[in-house]
Amino acid sequence: MILSCQNVGKAFHEKQIFKNCSFHIEDHEKAAIVGINGAGKTTLLRILTGELEADEGIVVWGKDISFGYLPQNAQVEGDKTIYDEVLEAKKEVLLLEEEIRSCELQMKQVSGTDLDSLMEKYTRLTHRFEQMDGYSCRSEVTGVLKGLGFTEEEFSKQVSTLSGGQKTRVALGRLLLTRPDLIILDEPTNHLDMNSIAWLETWLANYQGAVLIVSHDRYFLDRIATKIIELDGGRAGVFSGSYSDYAVKKEQIRSAQMRAWLNQQQEIKHQEAVIEKLRSFNREKSIRRAESREKMLQKMDVLEKPAEVRDDMRIQLKPRIESGNDVLSVEGLAKAFDGQALFSDLSFFLKRGEHVAVIGDNGTGKTTILKIINGLVDADAGEIRIGSKVQIGYYDQEHHVLHPDKTIFEEISDEYPALTNTEIRNVLAAFLFTGEDVFKQIKMLSGGERGRVSLAKLMLSEANFLILDEPTNHLDITSKEILEDALNNYTGTVLYVSHDRYFINRTASRILELEGGALTGYQGNYDYYLEKKAQLAQAAAGSGMPASGQGSPSGAGTPAAARGAAAGFPAGAAGSAAGGAASGSGAAESALKQDWKSQKEAQAAQRKKENALKRCEERIAVLEKRSAQIDEEMALPEVCTNVARLQELSKEKAEIEEELLLKMEEWEQLSE
Repeated sequence: MILSCQNVGKAFHEKQIFKNCSFHIEDHEKAAIVGINGAGKTTLLRILTGELEADEGIVVWGKDISFGYLPQNAQVEGDKTIYDEVLEAKKEVLLLEEEIRSCELQMKQVSGTDLDSLMEKYTRLTHRFEQMDGYSCRSEVTGVLKGLGFTEEEFSKQVSTLSGGQKTRVALGRLLLTRPDLIILDEPTNHLDMNSIAWLETWLANYQGAVLIVSHDRYFLDRIATKIIELDGGRAGVFSGSYSDYAVKKEQIRSAQMRAWLNQQQEIKHQEAVIEKLRSFNREKSIRRAESREKMLQKMDVLEKPAEVRDDMRIQLKPRIESGNDVLSVEGLAKAFDGQALFSDLSFFLKRGEHVAVIGDNGTGKTTILKIINGLVDADAGEIRIGSKVQIGYYDQEHHVLHPDKTIFEEISDEYPALTNTEIRNVLAAFLFTGEDVFKQIKMLSGGERGRVSLAKLMLSEANFLILDEPTNHLDITSKEILEDALNNYTGTVLYVSHDRYFINRTASRILELEGGALTGYQGNYDYYLEKKAQLAQAAAGSGMPASGQGSPSGAGTPAAARGAAAGFPAGAAGSAAGGAASGSGAAESALKQDWKSQKEAQAAQRKKENALKRCEERIAVLEKRSAQIDEEMALPEVCTNVARLQELSKEKAEIEEELLLKMEEWEQLSE
């Protein structure tokens, strides 16, 4: 066992973050902690690593277990080079190497027993050096740095000159090379491009130690995690399997909980109705039965209503008008900065309704393309034509479209003056801004909050062509899923830049890869892009030709078989499905008839019960009415003195009371 978390709880300022949180991490296990922003994921990591003390519960570590922890946006400082900073992780190996070299020098100057002693020491040190993979130490450092996106030319750069994201990558590289028993990473993919993320996935999947990750990158989690620890509503749930397995199980559990809650609510209402009816009979026996049912109802363990699925944020993207069929045409686009060419002679076009993702490494110019289309940056060459009736809505990853000194309310009201205060508050409430939150200044908001304001403005724009730059940055998994659903239901055109492969898989119908200053088009989602790129690389290796530059930049001319593969259908699936339908049509028809017959029989039985209940209630009403009439008649002066008539009425009254009791019991049974 690596560690055990037992009934851990934490609160801040009387707000309970989580309670009774329990799970364990075993040797070699790959686990992930998921949950919405604010669920307490980072807080939990800080408790596990000892940075923060829990209010309750305990964390138990295995004996002699080592761990390495990389917080969000962790950075290294100092004047060392990138290479030397990461090589520091191998300090023990380097010291051992120095000691071996020292032994070698000493052995040249001694003899006899001293030499024997040194030889023994040398053998021991070299054995230890081999065990620690000392001979591959420097090549391992080089491999990790390249995997994290650094070129050999950058190895000699001083850490102090790097950007925040680069410093985080250096810190990650140094941690990986320490190879502890447990690697703990908080959002490790935030500053990595797609190639680096793919490299990290492979590295962690093959790592012999255990891994615990907090991440919103679902594709990454699917590739790494074998256990999911979910923080939801202050409680921890543990699911075995990948993220996709967890998502399916979570929905099954939530659906079962909702059904159980609805059934119980229905039962409670039914019992309350029965109790009220029994009391209305106003008989001693029926009142006793009502009281008995009330006691049973009070003892019932009432279930809490499960949280609705993704009901916290509501996005509806609807174009005000429909654009023409030709939305965007880009021809011969080129751009350079400080004499360094980003790209040249780029050409592509978009048709109405297409959802196109632009992918590529950091620094290749993806965001620059979007800015040129939006008129925020001038192109060095090329032509951009916007189609007829096209209205652009722009989402900027840096949120430059927001005004830092304005409040959230002002940001919306100034942009859309026709909206009433109530309408603005309703829109902001749909993006989780309520009460006094709407008067926060933009500059005081977190990245995720600014993203939600930008999404609110995007929704209100009613544009028919959305241009989005990293729209999922700072969004938690739930918010990403809401945005994905909104885009999939959007009838307009979408062009976006993203590193979120899961998001691309769910929303893109075409991919444009920017690599080496050129665009390559792939018709399909991200999985199809990977499959097609692997095929092209394999074909290029066989022919000796380079794999880049293949595919269709315009996205046209994709074979039907490829489109089928992009949709997830294996070759020949359509034909085999058709054949299966033909051969199995008779069995299917028979099953449908049987199902229809069973359904009709069930409906007939239900109607029979309902009619019996109705007849029972009608008979009870008749008997009660006659019982009341007898009471009135027996009170008449002419009847009071008529012994024969009194006996006759008393007999009828007794018979009615007896039948009433039987009918009430029958009603109680039928009502169930």
